[in-house]
Amino acid sequence: MADGGGAEGRRVCGMPEKAQLHVAMLALQFGYAGFHVVSRLALNMGISKLVFPVYRNIIALCLLVPFAYFLEKKDRPQLTLSFVVQFFLLALCGITANQGFYLLGLDNTSPTFASAIQNSVPAITFAMAAALRIEKVRLDRRDGVAKVVGTLACVAGASVITLYKGPTIFGPSGGKAVAAGEVVVAGGEMKNWTLGCLYLIGHCLSWSGWLVLQAPVLKKYPARLSVTSYTCFFGVIQFLIIAAFMERDADAWRFHSGSELFTILYAGFIASGVAFAVQIWCIDRGGPVFVAVYQPVQTLVVAIMASLTLGEKFYLGGVIGAVLIIAGLYLVLWGKSEERARLVRDAAMASGERDAAGAAGGIARSAKASSVTQPLLLPSSTTDNV
Repeated sequence: MADGGGAEGRRVCGMPEKAQLHVAMLALQFGYAGFHVVSRLALNMGISKLVFPVYRNIIALCLLVPFAYFLEKKDRPQLTLSFVVQFFLLALCGITANQGFYLLGLDNTSPTFASAIQNSVPAITFAMAAALRIEKVRLDRRDGVAKVVGTLACVAGASVITLYKGPTIFGPSGGKAVAAGEVVVAGGEMKNWTLGCLYLIGHCLSWSGWLVLQAPVLKKYPARLSVTSYTCFFGVIQFLIIAAFMERDADAWRFHSGSELFTILYAGFIASGVAFAVQIWCIDRGGPVFVAVYQPVQTLVVAIMASLTLGEKFYLGGVIGAVLIIAGLYLVLWGKSEERARLVRDAAMASGERDAAGAAGGIARSAKASSVTQPLLLPSSTTDNV
């Protein structure tokens, strides 16, 4: 998290930075929660699942390009064919598959459970990184055990949501259910709860894969906004190619009401534009773990919003699965936090040992120069262990 002294020093309207971070993260969760509900409303209004992400990413691209161009002039390496291929693959994983699976899953389930399953992304990312040997798994330490157990809890939670729907434990009062409430019923026409959950798991796998693949790209191309802009550009191209074959109805590309226009503008400006900028600032000031800790708040806000606006019903299997996923999330985050703290301590100890070794070497050289009769000091062996 942000340094306490620095947080007190940087104030906006008399508010210390630490308080700014918490307010920004709460606002971010409300913004993303609204996106889940708005996306569900867009699907209910009949907006194409291919047209929606095309317009969303075009808006996001228009917002990102100016900032990427002017802010990263000095950091942006020359664009090569290798980078173009990598950006294309990042878009395929992080934009096309990610957003496509999300909309397919949301169409068959509900905003709350889509948000709940997203809590498993840190655990899936850890599992992928461990499988690719990017991250080491140490079962002889508490942090390693916590990350493994948390990952297993997330997998168990996602499995429960997918395979066991269970009875309704909460729903809109009265016998008249709104149309949106009927849309998400597994037994409804053309809707399949289990298939929807599988789509959402595919969404999380794509998201995690994008995070893992993005890390080595950013090492070679250290311009995050530019990488995101290129990824977004290729995502638009890929969706347009798919739409050319699967969405040939020209009427699907037109806005038929102000509500349809609002949902797309919200997805583009708020979810992909403003929220992205706020998240980057929060990660920079508070760290990735601080940002991830707030993720379950989004699920709670989505549940309240969806219940009030969509008449969403909550099922026992979904609640049990969400609890397991959130518990797994916090275990993984705790393990990462412990690991980071241990690395900081080890680095501090190593630095202290190097300083001590350097001082000892200086004393030895001084002693040798001042008196040939005095025994030479033995060189410190601690540096061999650093």
